[in-house]
Amino acid sequence: MTFNTLRALATGAVISLVSAGSALAVECIAPANPGGGWDFTCRQVGKILYDLKLVDQPVQVTNMAGGGGGLAFNYVVTERNTDPDLIVAASSATSTRLAQKAYGDAKADQVRFVGAIGADPGVIVVAADSPYKTLTDLVEAIKADPGSVAFAGGSAAGGFDHMKPLMILKAAGFTDITKVKYIGVDGGADAITQTVGGFTQAMTGDMSEIVGFLKSGEVRALAVLSEERVPGFEDIPTAKEQGYDVVAVNWRGFYVPGGITDEQFATWADRLRAVADSDEWKKAMADNGLAPFTKVGPDFQNWVNDVIAQTEELSREIGVIQ
Repeated sequence: MTFNTLRALATGAVISLVSAGSALAVECIAPANPGGGWDFTCRQVGKILYDLKLVDQPVQVTNMAGGGGGLAFNYVVTERNTDPDLIVAASSATSTRLAQKAYGDAKADQVRFVGAIGADPGVIVVAADSPYKTLTDLVEAIKADPGSVAFAGGSAAGGFDHMKPLMILKAAGFTDITKVKYIGVDGGADAITQTVGGFTQAMTGDMSEIVGFLKSGEVRALAVLSEERVPGFEDIPTAKEQGYDVVAVNWRGFYVPGGITDEQFATWADRLRAVADSDEWKKAMADNGLAPFTKVGPDFQNWVNDVIAQTEELSREIGVIQ
């Protein structure tokens, strides 16, 4: 989808939104239809923002599906670039698509990534009877014979699940990542089935996808790709503590228009930190299988910039982009 097509669609979308009624003080755009992660992020965080009196009026949620988030992104850039009362739900899918030029000519620095306040951590998993007992066992096996290990994941080749083991291997000094085998299947459950069945030697996915399989004893998690161990699953070591400086989480957060002031950006960062620290958000995370992951303000912006650069480099190496 081209930039001009997205812009035309966005203009049509805003006309229909304006005609439906005047906007409230703060608006949160969910770049997808109702249901799903972006919609959940807008509605749950929007409710808590108002409940905590961090905003004066209830937050209006606008669903703007299209282009995998590209429609909303280009609408914000072209129509709402200086609006301090607008936030947009985002996730790891947003940064991956920007890195892989899935939004046409759009660039990450056209908006400002203001905060993440929860995440579904990435994991590397093997079958319970696998000979690989640690992440280092798996990494060393691949370094010795790249063809000996195939990963199954719930995203297509070049997607976020594919990137996770490649990031670990790069951190381990392995450079020939085009030789790493990856099989994209339809979701995390299918990826685990492939691994438990012996069709692949490892699974790459998210924590929420493996909880039931962990409890049934079918799989062993070699690493969680979060900053710290996940509450309730403290027996799973992080990749970082095993010597691989990789954090790969499906974060839930927001960006804001690129043209707002530093002071307005800081106000949104403070609001999101207050939500992250609230009992209401902690309960929402527990109810929905999210782990704590709080990065706000410049710290988050810098982290996203690094993730996008790394994803772009990996995507070029495996041929997803030129």
